[in-house]
Amino acid sequence: MAPSYTTFSNDNSDSYLGTLFARSPSTHLQTRSLSVNSTQKVTLGIIVAYVVLIALLWNIPYIRGVLYPFKMLVIAFHEFSHAITSLLTGGKVESISLDPREGGVTKMRGGVSAITLPAGYLGSSLIGALLIFCGFDIVASKVASFVLAACFLLTLWWGKKDWLTISTILAAVGLLVACWFIAHAEALRFVVLFIGVMSALYSVWDICDDLILRKVNSSDASQFAKRYGGSSHCWGIIWSVVSLALMILSIIAGIAAFHESWKQQEKDSEGFIPTL
Repeated sequence: MAPSYTTFSNDNSDSYLGTLFARSPSTHLQTRSLSVNSTQKVTLGIIVAYVVLIALLWNIPYIRGVLYPFKMLVIAFHEFSHAITSLLTGGKVESISLDPREGGVTKMRGGVSAITLPAGYLGSSLIGALLIFCGFDIVASKVASFVLAACFLLTLWWGKKDWLTISTILAAVGLLVACWFIAHAEALRFVVLFIGVMSALYSVWDICDDLILRKVNSSDASQFAKRYGGSSHCWGIIWSVVSLALMILSIIAGIAAFHESWKQQEKDSEGFIPTL
């Protein structure tokens, strides 16, 4: 996802693309450094705060409903990952429906189940990791918002018969559009980061809910274990470890790639599809 921002240049010599390629070799070396500057420290602090906040809200009865709108988005990523891998492996997607309490359902025919079953959790974790990476920079977050909108609208096409799916996706697209016009899309960065953190850790929390707390027998891990052997708990743990690894790698990559200060990010954002 990150390299995509290089395709959105304009004729302004001060554009983000021009700035990127105008950097000296020493600057490129600094970009790959893992030293953390003040801007990145704030971003890391926000990521930690998001993890704690989401973990608390996810598990506290009665107030967990606060997370439902964002949980719906993450479930959409989960179901989108099932759907897209089904198409890529020769299957057909019939419909998608979302439910913040019970999760989503993707009705498919055909495809390779060895890929489509784990794709829900691993796909949403990969999307979350990419969003966290983009959340370190405003311009990268702008690019991520285009990809997010495309994923949401495709999910909307598959879930066009489900009113909850329709309302959730339209609200999400509306939120992304609104954030574009707040402080040159600075607000968009924090929304992308929040969705990324929640999506990256969704498999960990949801697998814990399904296999440990509620012991749901129809989870993706349970179905995978029935078809390919092993235990659902084992597969759930493996997928959770992969999800955590992807999140850690995305943070390291974000630190290495985006060293710009707040002011520089705002300046770059002004030259990349300018916003108010």
